[in-house]
Amino acid sequence: MGKEKLSRLEKYWILYDVANSAFILLVATIVPIYFNSLAEAAGISEVDYLAYWGYAASVATLIVALIGPIFGTMADMKNFKKPIFTASMMVGVLGCAALSFPTSWVVFLAIFVIAKVGFSASLIFYDSMLSDITDPDRMDEVSAQGYAWGYIGSCIPFLISLGIVLGNQALGISMTTAMGIAFFLSAAWWLLLTLPLLRHYEQTHYSSKRDHAVRDTFATLYHTFREIKSQKHIFLFLLAFFFFIDGVYTIIDMATAFGSALGFDSTMLLLALLLTQVVAFPFALLFGKLSKQYRNDRLIKICIAAYTLIALFAIQLDQVWEFWLLAGCVGIFQGGIQALSRSYFAKIIPPEKAGEYFGLFDICGKGASFMGTASVGLFTQLTGSTNLGISVLAVIFVIGLVLFHYAAKINRGWNNQSEK
Repeated sequence: MGKEKLSRLEKYWILYDVANSAFILLVATIVPIYFNSLAEAAGISEVDYLAYWGYAASVATLIVALIGPIFGTMADMKNFKKPIFTASMMVGVLGCAALSFPTSWVVFLAIFVIAKVGFSASLIFYDSMLSDITDPDRMDEVSAQGYAWGYIGSCIPFLISLGIVLGNQALGISMTTAMGIAFFLSAAWWLLLTLPLLRHYEQTHYSSKRDHAVRDTFATLYHTFREIKSQKHIFLFLLAFFFFIDGVYTIIDMATAFGSALGFDSTMLLLALLLTQVVAFPFALLFGKLSKQYRNDRLIKICIAAYTLIALFAIQLDQVWEFWLLAGCVGIFQGGIQALSRSYFAKIIPPEKAGEYFGLFDICGKGASFMGTASVGLFTQLTGSTNLGISVLAVIFVIGLVLFHYAAKINRGWNNQSEK
């Protein structure tokens, strides 16, 4: 069975999930509400507010989709991954801290895009470290542990921030000052909890250094695109992942904005999404344990099907209790689908090209949410209904489920051939 306890390096890798999750929880909860207040002060309607928030998230993910494969390929060279990871992480940390300064909704959105780019880019290199810090037979478990502890650990700075924001009058500070403290706290948490990984991580899988790193990166990337065409199990998985994870990240990015546009109380929204984090913790660990007994492709299919039902349920959502139920259901499957998809991909790619392949993974993952957030924003404006705008996600999940079914089938055939 192999070792059960986490190694020190595995723990430090998991700790980065705890570090960066503070930012993403902030983005999923407090940031959209604060942006809504800035937008309302400028006379922006609720429908346009949701659309602009979706467009900003789409711009951030589109930028990462364009630069991800390039820097991912460079990160595969010996001793390149850590410095590139560090640089992108610092862009995110500084951007998070800088969110405390602007009072204009336009400037706030611009800084948000920069911070989101740094955050998303850092995850390309972080995810690709999985093959360096653990063995293939432990990837499902370690990946699930990362998401699980990220969910529960991020609640610590979030609850402190929430107390400061909601209790700003009792503390004798303005809402703007309270939000500034929340942003700085999350930035500091992110940076400090990343330091152990930066100190101890060493790149063990890599390609040789090149004399012309940038020029050769494009040549390598072109060769990989051609190579993937013949590796149908990888190509079809990426295509399936493009669709189903698009829906997952769109829900994460727009859940609070969606509830706020429906007129739900801000405090209730924050607590409901905190419930998502708390529920996600044990269920992410559960999916990691289940992966030892069941094929992870089966577990991924269950998660996609569940998300399809969640999206269909959201179409008629207009009651507070329904939003609470939705938050709990998302928590059950969120960690499982993210963790198992990450480890599934890490197992089917060459480990020495992990950065390059995870750059493509990011295009089809967070980069794909450009389609989801933009579609929801556009359809909301066209129909004038936030509920109908969210309905497009159900179609996206169904397409992802069908494609993944065939991807998993081909991968099993590929593995059988390799074993012969």
